[in-house]
Amino acid sequence: MSRIFITGTAGFIGYHLARLLLDAGHVVHGLDGMTDYYDVTLKQRRHAMLAQNPDFVATECMLEDREAVDAAIDACAPNYIVHLAGQAGVRYSLENPRAYVDANVTGTFNVMEAARRHEVKHLMMASTSSVYGANTQMPFRETDKADTPMTIYAATKKATEAMGHSYAHIYDLPVTMFRFFTVYGPWGRPDMALFKFVKATLEGDAIDVYNHGDMYRDFTYVTDLVRAISLLMFDAIPARPADGQVPEGDSLSPVAPFRVVNIGNSKSERLLDFIEAIETALGQKTTRNMMDMQPGDVPATWAEASLLETLTGYRPQTDIRDGVRHFVDWYREYYCI
Repeated sequence: MSRIFITGTAGFIGYHLARLLLDAGHVVHGLDGMTDYYDVTLKQRRHAMLAQNPDFVATECMLEDREAVDAAIDACAPNYIVHLAGQAGVRYSLENPRAYVDANVTGTFNVMEAARRHEVKHLMMASTSSVYGANTQMPFRETDKADTPMTIYAATKKATEAMGHSYAHIYDLPVTMFRFFTVYGPWGRPDMALFKFVKATLEGDAIDVYNHGDMYRDFTYVTDLVRAISLLMFDAIPARPADGQVPEGDSLSPVAPFRVVNIGNSKSERLLDFIEAIETALGQKTTRNMMDMQPGDVPATWAEASLLETLTGYRPQTDIRDGVRHFVDWYREYYCI
């Protein structure tokens, strides 16, 4: 049994990860700011469900509040920290960039400082496929350069990767950054395409399809994602290479116990096929507004996930038709439709 501190436990991914670890017998202390970026009721429901387990404790505070973050982490005295909280959303970063710097940069610094102080066995922090930016070489590999972010969201996540490397090098703190690829599933965020498309279709409204549908995404089912995180947490703690030599294909730093890992389905799906999966699950057709590309968006993402498989023996593989059906079932049950 380990003591695990997770930021963002009222969020979509954090909730699923906390539930997985609690079911495995670990003690989890969660932290969430409960911001109104989307429906707070959904966040409260997630925390309430986790709170049914006596091994779960939650703190509500903002990541930028250093004293509150320190107090929560000190109370937990964790063996592991998983930092998932932050300001998400590519499009919202065009409207409110300061929120991303405050939460993703300042907030992450506060978490790293606490991890250093407690000398945790493994600090794991969420990054994003958006850091690959303008890269056109696909599938995206962890060893590819990621120097062309297209939004302030991606830029702040790339900044946290650099910060994590420096802490790993200076303090010998094992750090893994995982890059997510379009995560979806039950209890998902209302600002994500799947949630918006299902809601609009059931309410008789049209959906906005950007770049006239000529978009591709590596859709990752949430239970696959959190299983990968849990395996990386215990089975793939990075160690500083004694001779500076790194195995081919590994993103391990030659000078620090630091690694970047893609977590994706290793398959780039056409957006229109994703929409057809939604129509099949709902049993009704969508009405589509074909739109131009949104500023800051990219036409395609595709994860090379062989490093994850090498490290853990696991590769996400849920088919989008199955994953979408599970989400629609949850949506109908949650909203009594």
